Amino acid sequence: MSDLGLWLGELAVFDATVEAVPFLWDLAVTDSVTSRPGVIELLQTILEHGNPPKIEVQQAAHRAVLDGRNMAEALARDEDAAVQGAARDLVTAIDTHICASCRPA
Repeated sequence: MSDLGLWLGELAVFDATVEAVPFLWDLAVTDSVTSRPGVIELLQTILEHGNPPKIEVQQAAHRAVLDGRNMAEALARDEDAAVQGAARDLVTAIDTHICASCRPA
């Protein structure tokens, strides 16, 4: 997960980040995935970071995370306490997300 985080969102978001977000959502909701809290935390990291030279990439990556709010809300009711906690944090991050690239025109 740490290597994936470095490539997808820790320092900046990239074109690959945008493409990876739907797969991360799929992993987050799949019970057999053992690191679901880490996947959810990576989604939050993507939402919190950007790519100033490529604002359109940052906006697309953020939108991909923001569009999964319903899944995050469902994960906040998961049986696994660690998943619940990570998902609650993500829902809060989604609900309070403000950045220059995501502001409505």
